[in-house]
Amino acid sequence: MTSQVLDKLKATAAHYDELTRLVSDPAVQADPPTYRTHSKALADLQETVDRYHEYDAVERQLAEAREVAASGDPELRELAAEEIAALEARLIDLDIILRGLLVPRDPNDDRDVVLEIRAGTGGDEAALFASDLFRMYTRYAERQRWKVDVLSASEGTAGGYKEIIAEIAGRGAFARLKYESGVHRVQRVPATEAQGRIHTSAATVAVLAEADEVDVKINEVDLKIDTYRSSGAGGQHVNTTDSAVRITHVPTGVIVACQEERSQIKNRAKAMKMLRSKILEAEQQRQAQAEAAARKSQVGSGDRSEKIRTYNFPQDRVTDHRIGLTKHNLPGIIDGNIDEIVDALRANAQAEALKESGL
Repeated sequence: MTSQVLDKLKATAAHYDELTRLVSDPAVQADPPTYRTHSKALADLQETVDRYHEYDAVERQLAEAREVAASGDPELRELAAEEIAALEARLIDLDIILRGLLVPRDPNDDRDVVLEIRAGTGGDEAALFASDLFRMYTRYAERQRWKVDVLSASEGTAGGYKEIIAEIAGRGAFARLKYESGVHRVQRVPATEAQGRIHTSAATVAVLAEADEVDVKINEVDLKIDTYRSSGAGGQHVNTTDSAVRITHVPTGVIVACQEERSQIKNRAKAMKMLRSKILEAEQQRQAQAEAAARKSQVGSGDRSEKIRTYNFPQDRVTDHRIGLTKHNLPGIIDGNIDEIVDALRANAQAEALKESGL
């Protein structure tokens, strides 16, 4: 482990000790906002400090084992050699883990997600593919025990979705889904294709960190709010009151709409969630460009115009073009088994962040 990494770990441990002292201070405990801030910071550092203490303990055990190996007892030397090999391997593992933990966390990682999927090129087939992607993320969310709530949906003429927007709430939702933003391409024979020709269609995915009211201050006078009658497939899906809500944020021109609920109040609340998230994303992108950061800690640019993944049904193949990863078992992936892809993208992003930080 380099001296730079050790210095950072020592500073982190010292900060952890100071936070521990603060949360035990009666004056801090009497101030709930300050206590929550310090407690969260303490929890965020817990794993790093625990691993650092483990690294320190393994180093001491290794030094003791080397002393035994240097003794004159052949039997003890043999036992010590085995222990040395195991301890050295553990130190290497801990070094990798600790350097990863020292990389600054994305402050949005703990946020819930606003997921937007829109049909792109390909007409009806693109809408069906957008529906497949939504099902993939819904199934993945179920496995992660996240809650999915549809905020807005526009159905295609032959099924599927021209556009669907949903909230995904749960621990680590943004941390694991943020690399999904971009253009997803599908190659397959559409159900309507009589001659069995393979068509290529696409859908765009945007993953936005859900903003809290404290993150984005919205002045009511800047909002243009329209209500209208919900549209749908007919029957129970069509509302007889003006419950659908469209909100325009005049300063930025951002427009959101929601008609999923029968209550105008609930639709407005959902629309405001979408609006805050869109404004937060726009502000974060503006800051990133101003600082020339361009989201360097993420895989690729995250630009929605960037083709990030291809789902090839005839060859049972999924390829993520950003990291050159190819996986088979496409039906399983579409059914939400995307952990291997997500883990590979996160590992690659962490490696890039480590390289940039010089650790």
